Amino acid sequence: MLKKERQAYIIQQINIHNKVLSSDLCVQLDVSEDTVRRDLQELAEEGKLIKVHGGALAKSFHFTIESQQVYSLPEKKIIAHKAIDLIKDGMLVVISGGTTMRELVNMLPPGLTATFVTTNVPIALELLEHPNAEVIFLGNKLLKSAQMAVGAEAVQRLGQLKADLCLLGTNSIDLQMGITDLEWEIIEVKKAMIACAQKTVSLAISEKLNSSQRLQVCPLEQVDVLITELDPSSEKLQPYAKRGITIL
Repeated sequence: MLKKERQAYIIQQINIHNKVLSSDLCVQLDVSEDTVRRDLQELAEEGKLIKVHGGALAKSFHFTIESQQVYSLPEKKIIAHKAIDLIKDGMLVVISGGTTMRELVNMLPPGLTATFVTTNVPIALELLEHPNAEVIFLGNKLLKSAQMAVGAEAVQRLGQLKADLCLLGTNSIDLQMGITDLEWEIIEVKKAMIACAQKTVSLAISEKLNSSQRLQVCPLEQVDVLITELDPSSEKLQPYAKRGITIL
């Protein structure tokens, strides 16, 4: 594979999943770790990604990113708009991070009087701008790559909640593996979010459907609602509907 082809693949994967690991790219591209490292360095120097230890992050993952630089922004706005209807006055909602969640928070009706619990720093800061939302930030140790609190304290405090709704930003979702992600510390927090909520809602652009990462967040049976930008009648969504998931 030519360098341009490799780098195009890396950009595609990072746009869809927000983060890539060097070790995974070595396998997927069938190249050495040094080759991947050089590709990531070049792309970082061109301003196309943020290089971190062990891999790279999408630029849209950074809190200061301008909205026009967010990948698939129109699709994410559609998803956020659909999710708004699930949030009712008086609810206790646990919410994860990501650019789709930021769009959702920005769309919350000013008169909504719900309580939001998050371990994600950018989402907490966005929620502080809402006039009537109560914001609870959990955690102690901050994971820089994800801009979120992780660790035993965050997981323990989530376990003490009885939330109405879990709004889960989704890295990958697949019929066999369910929801999957890359980092164990993030997965532990997401597992606790799912466990404390009566209903779990997966938010994912359709490019994330039928893809999987190395670590499971939860089996498909723990997902109550799946929201994409597609029409619920889309053929791509029907296998998920047949598994008992409500499609919005």
